Amino acid sequence: MLKARFAVASFAFAIILFPAVASLAQTAPLPSQILSAKKVFISNTGVGFPPSGLSGTPDRMYNEFYADMKSSAQYVLVGAPSDADLVLDVNLDPVVFQLKLDIRDPKTGIVLWAQFEPIRSNVSQKNRDKNFDNAISKLVSDLQVLTAQPAAAAM
Repeated sequence: MLKARFAVASFAFAIILFPAVASLAQTAPLPSQILSAKKVFISNTGVGFPPSGLSGTPDRMYNEFYADMKSSAQYVLVGAPSDADLVLDVNLDPVVFQLKLDIRDPKTGIVLWAQFEPIRSNVSQKNRDKNFDNAISKLVSDLQVLTAQPAAAAM
């Protein structure tokens, strides 16, 4: 009898709390501009680069990100911010050794969204470079996942 009362009480408690828990689980909407964008400008601010321990030129991060974005064919890459729906600005935080992608409104410069991708550190130069390349590719992939959300999730 005690088990039955406990089961009924648990069921009633779950019914009462479910709407509150379900509303907490919903994600905040993305700015609609991110979901509707067709053209992007990739800026080369180079903030935080070159990090110590990585080989290549100071433009390595920009060049690799640009190449990965171009090969993804997700957006048309344009040569001026005024021609773009979004500005993508990729940078490196050398303190925590992670990449940061700011998705900006080209008209106002306001950051609409930011994505982060950690770079696994490693002892060998070859593996550090490989992990950096993987983080760049993952950042592009993260952007594809972000923008694949249904339009109903937009603001």
